[in-house]
Order: sequence, then C-alpha cells, then structure tokens
Amino acid sequence: MKKSLFAIAAVTAFAGAAQAQSSVTVYGVMDIGIGGYNSRVADGKTVNKTTGFQAYDNGESTSRIGFKGNEDLGGGASAFFTVELGLNPDAAQAIKTTGTQNRQTFVGLKKNGLGDIALGTQYTTVYNAVAKTDAGNTNNFQGDLIYTANTGGANAGNGTGNGDSFTIRSNQMVTLNSETYAGFQAHAMAILNNNNSTQTTLTNGASTTVSGGINNQNGWGLGLDYTWNKLFVTANYMGLTAKNPYVNVSSNGQVAAEAPVAAFGAAQASTNGSNVQDNQFYVGGTYDFGILKAYAQYITRKVSLQQNSGQYFKRSAEQIGVRSFITPTIEAWVSGGLGRVTGNGAVSNASGQPTANLTGWQIGSNYWLSKRTNLYAIYGQVNTSNVSVISTAGAGGNPASGNGSNYGVGVRHTF
Repeated sequence: MKKSLFAIAAVTAFAGAAQAQSSVTVYGVMDIGIGGYNSRVADGKTVNKTTGFQAYDNGESTSRIGFKGNEDLGGGASAFFTVELGLNPDAAQAIKTTGTQNRQTFVGLKKNGLGDIALGTQYTTVYNAVAKTDAGNTNNFQGDLIYTANTGGANAGNGTGNGDSFTIRSNQMVTLNSETYAGFQAHAMAILNNNNSTQTTLTNGASTTVSGGINNQNGWGLGLDYTWNKLFVTANYMGLTAKNPYVNVSSNGQVAAEAPVAAFGAAQASTNGSNVQDNQFYVGGTYDFGILKAYAQYITRKVSLQQNSGQYFKRSAEQIGVRSFITPTIEAWVSGGLGRVTGNGAVSNASGQPTANLTGWQIGSNYWLSKRTNLYAIYGQVNTSNVSVISTAGAGGNPASGNGSNYGVGVRHTF
C-alpha cells in the first residue's frame, strides 16, 4: 500500500514538473514571387528612367523564422521569450546578415490582470500601432506612405529617397503593456543604449581629428489603444535622441530605417559633436462594417539638430484604405494617401534635401488556398511633385519630380 502511494506521488510530481516546462513554438513566413518596377526622375531637362523585372522575396510579408515559448509560473504569472530571424529564401545565404537579421529577441514576464514587461530587441510602439491599422498589412510594395521601410528592387518602399516615416524596432529596449481596462490598453517603451562612452580621438580622413564627447542613443515612447465594439483607435508618440561625438553621414540625408535614431544632413566635419532629436507621432483607426473594414492613418516625423532646431528634416503623411473578402477565399484591399517632405537650414542645403509633395496608392488581392497559404497580386505607385532642391552651394537647384511603381505576384506560406 505504501509503495503504491509513493508511486502515485512520484508520478504526480513528475507530471507537475512536466507541465511547468516551457512550451516552445516554431513559426515563420516564406514569401517568394516575381514582379517588376519602374521609376522616373526628372531634374530640369533631364529625365532618368529605370525599369526591371525579377524574381524576388519578401513581397507581401518579410520572410522569417522564429521560436517563442511560454512557461506558467503559477499564481497567474508566466515567463515568455521570442527569437526571430529574417530570411532570404531567394538568395544564396538564407539567413540575413544585415541589421534585420535579428528581427526580435526578447524575454519577459506577464501577470494576469496587470500586463507584461519585456527586455531585448523589439518592435516600437509606433510600429505595433501601424501594424494594427494598415490596410495593406505592412507589405513591402510601393504605394503605402505610412509603412515605407524597405527600398529597392521589386519590393521597394516609397521609392523617392525621402526617408522613412518611423522607427520599426530597436535594440536595448524595455517595453510595458497593460491589460485592457474598459476598452483601453496602454503601452510604453524605453531605449537604454549600453554605449555611453567618452570618445578620446577620431580621425576623419587624413586631416580632421576631434576628441571628447558622449556617444549615447536613447529614447522613450507611449501609446494608447481603445476598442469599442467594431471601432479601434490608437495614438502613439516616440521621442528618440542620438548624441554623437562626431557625425559624418551620407549625402542623401535619409533617416535610418531600423536604428533607434540616426543623424542626417550636413556632415559635421568641423564640429565636435552632433545631438539629434527624433520625434515621431502616429494616430490610426479602423472600423469593421462587416462587408469591409475601413482604415485611417496619420503620421509625422521630425528629426532636428538639438544645438540648432532650425536645421531639421520632416516627413508627414495621411492615408485611408479599405479591405474586404469578396468571396470566402478572395480578399482585396486598396489604399491611398498624401504626404509632404520638408527640410530647412544647413541640413537641407548641404545634402540637397528637397521640399516635396507625395501621393501614393496601392491595390492588392489574396487568393487563400488554405488558412496558411495564399497567392497574391499587388501593385503600388508613389509620385513626387513640386520638388524644390537646394544645391550644396546654397543656390536654388533644378526643379525635380518623379514617380515610382512596382508590382508582383507571389506565394506566401505561414507556419
């Protein structure tokens, strides 16, 4: 009898230990297709045209592989983690080696009734809000003036070289997400750079040497979501800073897509440092009418030099769209938007940054073969007009305009 009780106790203890182990899930996306692109840039009397047709990957979704797990700690508490890597399914090297290889890597704790906290490489509050309110589901084709992260080839971003509208992810991030109360859910993030160091010497080419200064990147963000029946609205703000002892950036003046913050504009060859303030604000909403879902978005981003706020680069855009299932297996969407890019001060003058109006639109469709596999066809276009470029000498440059478009058909499988 005692042996039977001991056996039952041992089995029960083993079962409890097994249930407490992390449950790990492997997931991912594979996206490959074929498509083409066209671009036209007019500068004064010169018109440059580019066309292409190619096989591509990461069209409707960026290909990836990930691992996520969850462990029940008891008492309504749990631990979780995610490791997600970008893939190049149509390239010789399948695992990406660029900055997007580490798409997400974080660990966190959750308490039922309160919310969760996570630390590591994560998406920003603005990106998470855009992902919930974008009619094109943040695909990588042109035409979307809000989500413009990717450039080049058949899966280009806005195709205008006018910078990106928000920061997608960051390293050294801490995030907080509350539970939902009366329809409201709050989000917060902080970027804690681990390279707060003093620069001793740095040589620019063969002539310029500078010393001293703090090298540190940090920032914070807040977001608030509200859900009421079929209505969803979200508002988000991020304030990011970069303190660099010495800055010598590329001449195109673009804001980096996935760094926490990035300097831009005039090369600071004669200065002893450059502090950059990067402010990003996003509001969006959706309403599900049943037969279709409507989307509305607005975003603005202004990056300026802290030591001279008159030197800045600003991009803003508004966009609307609809998405609907035409049949149980055919889904379609369309979106259109307006935007504006402005630059001012020496930042604009030295880099030739334009002031321009943007228009963009996109149309796409999915044919669902199953819950995990679909065929897609997408076309998008972005146009720039009323471009006023300041030459490096400070005099007015030639008026310019341009447009870009791309299209593709492909297959996407999620697992």
